[in-house]
Amino acid sequence: MTAWLEHPACWRGADMARTPDRWLYRLGDAELAELDAAIRTLKAGGKPLGDITAADFPLPVLGPALADWLERLDRGPGFLLVRGFPVGRYSKDDAALAYWIIGRHLGEPVSQNTDGDLLGQVRDTGASPADHDVRLYKTRAELSFHTDGADIIGLMCLRAGKSGGVSRICSSMAVYEAIARRRPDLLARLEQPFHHHAHGQAGPGGPPTFRQPVVNLAGGLFRMFLLVWYIRNAAEDFPDLAGLGDDERALLDLLETIPEEPGMALDMAFQPGDMQFLKNSVILHARTAYEDWDEPDQKRHLLRLWLTARQFADGDESLRRGVRAPASP
Repeated sequence: MTAWLEHPACWRGADMARTPDRWLYRLGDAELAELDAAIRTLKAGGKPLGDITAADFPLPVLGPALADWLERLDRGPGFLLVRGFPVGRYSKDDAALAYWIIGRHLGEPVSQNTDGDLLGQVRDTGASPADHDVRLYKTRAELSFHTDGADIIGLMCLRAGKSGGVSRICSSMAVYEAIARRRPDLLARLEQPFHHHAHGQAGPGGPPTFRQPVVNLAGGLFRMFLLVWYIRNAAEDFPDLAGLGDDERALLDLLETIPEEPGMALDMAFQPGDMQFLKNSVILHARTAYEDWDEPDQKRHLLRLWLTARQFADGDESLRRGVRAPASP
């Protein structure tokens, strides 16, 4: 057992399913009216979405809730589901305005890809998931448990698919604790760099891989950065550079299988209008494969934000912000 076992962000999904008051927030009428006013005001202003900041539309009614959301992300379980936004009343662009202004009050958007996208479009583009240069959020394929590249990861559901596409989240601290119990000899390897496949994101002539540890405990903070398939793809495509030993493969197996064990993950079937926010350094997220509608205007469509949250209290300046270890029990 390590000190992380006692942290609020170290949890089991089975327990969280029984205590939704810790992570579910329902928007009230006054908050929805304020978001409606934000949509109308920001549309009338004509400023491009990417240029809109929190100062362009203060949210005094929603403000106390926003502070509570950040507290839950930073010092609580590390995730939140916000429910009740009536997305069906608005166009896609109007709903995006509401989501964007909420995001701007939570943090600063950062680029999600080499195109510089600040508001990602999560939908099936018809690309093949077998292509190592295709990011899987652009397909209908299953996404295994992983992290992204910012402090807060946000999703807003505009339309749900025909079936599947369930969001799954898991405490990365709980995964770390499980490895500590079963294979304490492998913990040190988590803090050493692995080669990750760059998947073309470094541009023409760029390096084929980048090196990153799975766990960083520097400064008494916990951060997990997990992209197992990036590591496996690097080993497959560049074996001389990124080959894996038996212990490393065993460690990757644990990182993949522990979140899938009964009771570890919390599943969320998104409803249109749902907004999910995760603290990236302590929460792994996944998605089941899905079947989509045939009609183009009915297809599954989510919006995604990656946010830097400089107001987090831990004082770490990295994008994958961590949490401080509690005192040992």
